[in-house]
Amino acid sequence: MKSYEEKISALAGLIRNNSPCFVLSGAGISTESGIPDFRSPGTGLWTRIDPIKTASFSAFLRDPAAFYNANLGRWRNMAGIEPNDAHRAVAVLEREGLIDGVITQNVDSLHTKAGSRRVWEVHGHLRTCRCMNCREHYPIEDLVSRYDRGENPPLCAKCGGVLRPDVVLFEDPMSDDYYRAEKALTGCQLLIVVGSSLQVYPVAGLPQLARKLAIVNRDPTPWDDRAEVVINESTGKVFRDLLAALSLAL
Repeated sequence: MKSYEEKISALAGLIRNNSPCFVLSGAGISTESGIPDFRSPGTGLWTRIDPIKTASFSAFLRDPAAFYNANLGRWRNMAGIEPNDAHRAVAVLEREGLIDGVITQNVDSLHTKAGSRRVWEVHGHLRTCRCMNCREHYPIEDLVSRYDRGENPPLCAKCGGVLRPDVVLFEDPMSDDYYRAEKALTGCQLLIVVGSSLQVYPVAGLPQLARKLAIVNRDPTPWDDRAEVVINESTGKVFRDLLAALSLAL
């Protein structure tokens, strides 16, 4: 069994020798920034709350005011959160030409804040919202300020329709970015999965598009047996050590 140091060396070698290489990130990459994940036993959000009852499209349609009461608090908290070393390291790898882009399940925009330029946000993001009626788009701050003034659900200034954030809810179709990411992975030689349980489809099926797979996640995933290297450690620690092995700095 390889030691941690041997696994870091192996991951560095895989990145050097396999191109195009992409990163697929999940909630686990953002926990060190202070954003809880969804599926960790006992602490994951969806282990305590039924997402179909609170964070699904049908829940939004059934009672948009209750939907915002349940979800807007945790979403608005993301606005002031900063990227951690793992996000910044991924941006360094892209800048150095070692990875070709980032596919993320996260809606927190932390990859973009960290400096990554080629990012596919397959579950949407929290930078904007749109009207369910006329499709007008607004900055997410407009939605939040309306809610804070007591307008729940927040309504479109143009037509009075209900606003919704530009995230992919349970029961929603996948975003255009998901299909762009699938296309980008054509010919992918190495996919590095970072902080994802690989349990939520269709994103959990993306590893099958890569010739080789590496996984950095605290807990086991269904794809571990297929991976060239699996590192069950803090994503921040792994990526700091990975950059050191590649003679790169944050």
